[in-house]
Amino acid sequence: MITIGDLETALRQRGLLCGPAGAENAESAKNAESAKNAESAESAEKRQPVRWLTCDSRAAVPGTVFICKGNAFREEYLQQAADRGSIAYISERRIAARQNLPCLLVKDVRKAMAAASALFFGYVPGRPALTGITGTKGKTTTAWYLKAMLDAWERGQGMPETGLISTVSNYDGKRRQDAVMTTPESPVLHELLANARQSGLRYMTMEVSSQALKYKRVRELRFDVGIFLNISEDHISPQEHRDFEDYFSAKLSMFRQVRTACVNLDADHVQQILSAARKAERIVTFGRHPRADIRYSDVCTEGEHITFRVSCEAFSERFSLAMRGSFNIENAVAAIAAASVYGVPVSCMQKALRETMVPGRMETFFSSDGRICGIVDFAHNRLSFEKLFDAVYQEYSQYRRIITIFGCPGGKALNRRRELGIIAGLFSDFVCVTSDDPGTECGDEIAAEVCAYVEMAGCMCTCISERADAVREMAAYAGREEGKSLILLLGRGSEKYQRIGSGLREYPTDSCLMREALAECGARETDRGEKIQISV
Repeated sequence: MITIGDLETALRQRGLLCGPAGAENAESAKNAESAKNAESAESAEKRQPVRWLTCDSRAAVPGTVFICKGNAFREEYLQQAADRGSIAYISERRIAARQNLPCLLVKDVRKAMAAASALFFGYVPGRPALTGITGTKGKTTTAWYLKAMLDAWERGQGMPETGLISTVSNYDGKRRQDAVMTTPESPVLHELLANARQSGLRYMTMEVSSQALKYKRVRELRFDVGIFLNISEDHISPQEHRDFEDYFSAKLSMFRQVRTACVNLDADHVQQILSAARKAERIVTFGRHPRADIRYSDVCTEGEHITFRVSCEAFSERFSLAMRGSFNIENAVAAIAAASVYGVPVSCMQKALRETMVPGRMETFFSSDGRICGIVDFAHNRLSFEKLFDAVYQEYSQYRRIITIFGCPGGKALNRRRELGIIAGLFSDFVCVTSDDPGTECGDEIAAEVCAYVEMAGCMCTCISERADAVREMAAYAGREEGKSLILLLGRGSEKYQRIGSGLREYPTDSCLMREALAECGARETDRGEKIQISV
């Protein structure tokens, strides 16, 4: 168990400490005796054992060191942590209301939080072997594919299931939980890694978001393999990245912590990506490009499955995907590249891809009469929309009409409103704009803004505020039209909450909404000649 003094030493060694730990009390230095007493008290404070470390005041327990971080931090959070038994806090400023609580005053609280978390949870590089995956789209699917490959390999050796930190869920050998964010804050992240190490897990696969890199959540980590999938403009807003360069630079910074870099040669800006990847000890390239170290070719559809050949120095084999969507080949080959670095047998890779389905990614549902196919996918930015519609036109050409349902978040990724509106308008026959994490913005105003761009592309559009109502009405609309319809429900996938106002509201997943809407549509006994009236 570490002490407050140990934390102070670690922060000082990294050049992060502004001053020693201790409660601020000017009166104590008035004479030599009181100064001596203060020095003795400070020494006692430093010897206090740290029993927990958190930046969430609700998680504080007796013996906690609390971290004051973020623009949204309020002094009452520290008060709540102190009431729960916190013995010290880490901050970039002393909190006047808590002068009696020892403060580790630091220059950069984000760097300090990462360093303190690594020390408290006993981080050991390589235990477990850590894969980091970044990119604008495909991180979750790639993570699930790679985990499945590693699981198949470990299972064959009598070893436990491997770990996962993803947008959908986290598994560390002790707990399997729904994820709250793509990449957790440093204390949570290091707790997951510590649990994995204690549980005997040899591999951990994790998604690495641009926010995690920008705000230094992963600063102390060493990635045995780092995957760079792709890049396009996204997450541009005052709350996230000020411009594309800020976003791209954050993504590229991961290579400073990577032993082997796996780079997609088909990605935009690939020369800049490869230049940054030189920070890694080794580079392995993948993609359709003929110069890729691990390249794919000969793509075809066999029944419900997409198959393709992967060739490299070690093998040339065919692979089959359980999931639809030709864009998933890129994710699969990225996972194959990382698995090859670890030495996973090809048979384990093939088995994993043949069997793995990812919640909320290209999930398909059908009405009872087969006239309506519903697809649920997490596509939520320009690159993912472009890839998805391209796959739909190739793989679902039998459907006469495409109905697209989606929304845009409030207060962030502001460029999506125009980009997604125009793309959906160009490739859909009808678009319904609905809610998707409006936050403190007015959801109806966001929808109206997006709708204007849809109509600019010449497509009919309507706005339905409540997401469940939107899915239900679009399924009913499709059910009353002649011919076969494809409904695309995009943006949320398997997420179970919406950010409405200043908090999270529990909400059915898109998969649940689609399943229920198509079931209702199939059960409804109405004259198909009677058209549903939708205001546009």
